[in-house]
Amino acid sequence: MSESRLFYIYDPMCSWCYAFADCWQKLQDKLPGHIQIAYVLGGLAPDTTEPMPEEMRTMIQQTWRKIERMVPSVHFNYAFWADNTPIRSTYPACRAILAASRQHSTARTEMLHAIQIAYYRKALNPSLPETLIQCADEIGLDTIRFAADLVSAEIDAALKEELNMARTLRAFSFPSLRFLHEEKLYPVNVDYSDENKMLSEIHVVIA
Repeated sequence: MSESRLFYIYDPMCSWCYAFADCWQKLQDKLPGHIQIAYVLGGLAPDTTEPMPEEMRTMIQQTWRKIERMVPSVHFNYAFWADNTPIRSTYPACRAILAASRQHSTARTEMLHAIQIAYYRKALNPSLPETLIQCADEIGLDTIRFAADLVSAEIDAALKEELNMARTLRAFSFPSLRFLHEEKLYPVNVDYSDENKMLSEIHVVIA
């Protein structure tokens, strides 16, 4: 049987990716066993230390409210906006995913979940290294090794490779799904409430 792979292109600080988490897990649970899952970091916002502009803060909070209306099971902690100086930089969190993955095979998804919980529920700032190190500690990683990897040239190069892969997959918004089957790439429409719609699209391709 030829290789079949489902690519999930995401960013750990993407609020729509957080909204998709439950339905994404349900989709994975129902996928045929021969389909491999590949996570690819898309990278929403490059490195900066500048505070987020006020209009962007307003826009993101509006997005959170829209998500809560669209996906009623998803909730955000709006204390984030009062308790932090928001920075529009998601690359540090992306590097944290890769740094975590160096320590064991399931750490990529564990770190993704930890960052989302820190950001959206605990109102912590994942643009800051101390938050990311705290996340690493919570999932049982070697925090000294993690902190060193987080700022290493190797992890930065690995992030650039994933960003390039996301562009190759023509994923310019997140979350995105791409299904590779018999050397052809198919977009799969993301659904936030019904995993069966996405599963049906995949079954049409492999039928």
